[in-house]
Amino acid sequence: MFTGLVEEVGVVNAIRQQSGDWVLEIGATGSFMEGVRLGDSIAVNGVCLTVTAMSGKSFRADVSRETSAHTSIAAWRAGVRVNLEKALQLSARLGGHFVSGHVDGVGELLSKQEDARSLRLAIRAPEELLRYIAAKGSITVDGVSLTVNDVAGSEMSLNIVPHTAYATTLGGLKVGSLVHLEVDLLARYTERLLFCASAAKSDAKTSTISKEFLAQHGFYKS
Repeated sequence: MFTGLVEEVGVVNAIRQQSGDWVLEIGATGSFMEGVRLGDSIAVNGVCLTVTAMSGKSFRADVSRETSAHTSIAAWRAGVRVNLEKALQLSARLGGHFVSGHVDGVGELLSKQEDARSLRLAIRAPEELLRYIAAKGSITVDGVSLTVNDVAGSEMSLNIVPHTAYATTLGGLKVGSLVHLEVDLLARYTERLLFCASAAKSDAKTSTISKEFLAQHGFYKS
């Protein structure tokens, strides 16, 4: 579990395919790597990856075919800058929102404009994610916890404050850039609860189980 508050911007040192999967080597500072152990989870541009090898200033992680199919990782090359966040500790402050590191889809940056000292981004989201995106709701973009300004059709707009633009990769995005999107977990669970409740009511209305049926099969006595 993560918060969407980026700790550091790292760099892809190397990327290669291995038996259909991808292997990443990510460069980071010594201060970021302090305390990192084999098997730890690190969010790389919002993708939860497991540390499989490490050194003083880098770590290695495997990317499954399933993960690469739902992200833009296969298009990465050495030198690409990436947002890094270590997994949330229970004692830490939750400054962003709950982020699982399971990317829901890939969006596209449609426009980037200056808005006073901030940046205003317009991002097109996949159609299947739109029902989870609401104005003033939370969304994760390349691992960064952000608040949605508004939604119009398949587009959403977001404001990036100067600190976020400087301390993450978002300030360097260009029109046409692909970004990882993870919708708010609460939106997904709310939809699931409503679906199950609706299904339960529907089943209750159409159920063929009655007192007579139960009595006939020995489960009920009047």
